Amino acid sequence: MAPTSVSRRDVFRSIATTEYPDWPAYDSTPLYDQSSLTALIEDFRTVSGIWFEHDAHDSIEGFVCQYPLSYAEFNPHDQYSGPTEYEMPQLFRAFLLKVIHGWGHETALVEYLRQHSETRRSLGFDSVPDQSTLWRSWNKRFSADLRETVERTARTLLINAQNTGVVVPRDPERKLQYYDDESEATDPDDQTVLEETAKISDHVSRVVFPAFSLDRGEGCEIHENAY
Repeated sequence: MAPTSVSRRDVFRSIATTEYPDWPAYDSTPLYDQSSLTALIEDFRTVSGIWFEHDAHDSIEGFVCQYPLSYAEFNPHDQYSGPTEYEMPQLFRAFLLKVIHGWGHETALVEYLRQHSETRRSLGFDSVPDQSTLWRSWNKRFSADLRETVERTARTLLINAQNTGVVVPRDPERKLQYYDDESEATDPDDQTVLEETAKISDHVSRVVFPAFSLDRGEGCEIHENAY
């Protein structure tokens, strides 16, 4: 069932009346202006967390199509100049859908839009974009930060939808657990692993290596498998 304007008002009324809403303040600061990708992710997290609790909202795809993006400023993250066939909000929604479904290639997205004309129109496309256009948009037009934002936002939507019992296209990877606006727990990267390994090796060297320099009687040896 398509969400009504009443249900949408309920969602935003709930957010507005929350005593301490986790909601970025858009002002002149560089962190939370209209082009802030951090703020955009937080907005999606805040709105979707309440959106999916409403009985009329049982579709993650419906949320992607209806979430208001008119306030978001994508120009700083658009690496193209001059006129283009598709607007950034259209593409942002389309790639959100691609990541939510876990499609590894734009061909699957193109085929899906061909088979689901209502979704295509809801995303703002009069016709189905071709695969090469979508590939260039993702790899050349979107900045690396914007691509990461799409992936993080998609994971957030999957988690929030699943937490409220909404059917999702795939199980989300729950690698990101929010603790505050700026910090998150992630799997250690290679550099972190190397640094920790170095610490352990240094400690082991102080304990084990001196054993090889102890005074021993003639003919004594330490077996190669002793350590």
